[in-house]
Amino acid sequence: MWDYQESLLQNNVKAKSAGEETRHHLLFVEHDPVYTLGKSGKPEHVLISEEERNIKNIEFFHINRGGDITFHGPGQVVGYPILDLQKFRTDLGWYLRSLEEVIILTMGEYGLKGERSAGETGVWIEPGTKGKERKICAMGIRCSRWITMHGFAFNVNTDLDYFNYIIPCGIQNKRVTSLKEELGHELNYAEVQEKLKKNFEIVFDVAIVEEVEIQKSQT
Repeated sequence: MWDYQESLLQNNVKAKSAGEETRHHLLFVEHDPVYTLGKSGKPEHVLISEEERNIKNIEFFHINRGGDITFHGPGQVVGYPILDLQKFRTDLGWYLRSLEEVIILTMGEYGLKGERSAGETGVWIEPGTKGKERKICAMGIRCSRWITMHGFAFNVNTDLDYFNYIIPCGIQNKRVTSLKEELGHELNYAEVQEKLKKNFEIVFDVAIVEEVEIQKSQT
């Protein structure tokens, strides 16, 4: 998936250099267990040895997105938008806040209040209540010539034990949660994906025209 994302990004960069049209894509994936460390991440935030990772069948990659260490695995919706921000808004802060809004709207459909935490990218529950802060969606992106890749990891039915072996996003003393943890029951994974697609359309003012592709709406 990393190679596929990179190829889509590079195709858009080449198209832009040639004065041709760029194409937007929205990819959803459910990964096998893997820890990924971003460009600014600290290896000491990985609390599990290579031998232990092998025993637990958890892969590890140092990758080219922003951010620190995070986990991807079963029960988690990972979204990778490959967008040309010059067709939207050339502002990475706006882009990240927009991705957060997609998650916040989706959580609202399940009766949960998703919020932002000052200085900490992603979506949280009770970020302003000390000792109760818990992160439900991590984010990290890469952008080249205003073409994006990587994106968000939204915990739906995720096994939260995997987060015990890292310092998630490099943030000490704050918990990670999931829709399942908050609601007390397993969610329909496909249903959550559909809600994310719908809310992505709303926030970015786009129409999804194929399973993994989007186009800018005319309105």
